[in-house]
Amino acid sequence: MASEESIQSNQYLTFVLDEEDFALEIIKVKEVLDYINITRVPRMPSYLCGVINLRGNVVPVIDLRLKLGMTKVQRTVDTCIVIMEIHIDGELVQMGALTDAVKGVIELESKDIVTAPKLGTRLNTDFIRGMGKQDNQFIIILDIDRVLSADDISVLQDVKDLKQNGE
Repeated sequence: MASEESIQSNQYLTFVLDEEDFALEIIKVKEVLDYINITRVPRMPSYLCGVINLRGNVVPVIDLRLKLGMTKVQRTVDTCIVIMEIHIDGELVQMGALTDAVKGVIELESKDIVTAPKLGTRLNTDFIRGMGKQDNQFIIILDIDRVLSADDISVLQDVKDLKQNGE
């Protein structure tokens, strides 16, 4: 069972990446958008799709599949951008993540969540908060604050600052 500290909420937004079910704590999710035009930013890492204008705010958008080592999201009618808040240097910052599709909000009790398996010493699974069990299937619960490294977060903040300053 996952520690009490690591599981703060029992509601999760579920979504699909490469035919696998993933989830984020609902308290991290601000909204879900249908796919909208993303402005590309030159010379950025491949996982960074660009930025969107969200009610006057510049919000960086990442391809979550690429960030997790999968193939690039293929845009379909179900492709969504999940707007979430992540911690950067002690402050909450909005970020978007492309997903293949959003499924919905589910509730998982702590008894239905197990600690992420250790997959050897060379594979880092720190970004997995736990594995939720529902209807005889596992849902990978992401710790979005750990999916991105400190360097990734720095790049996202630089892109946001660059676009907000009109450069």
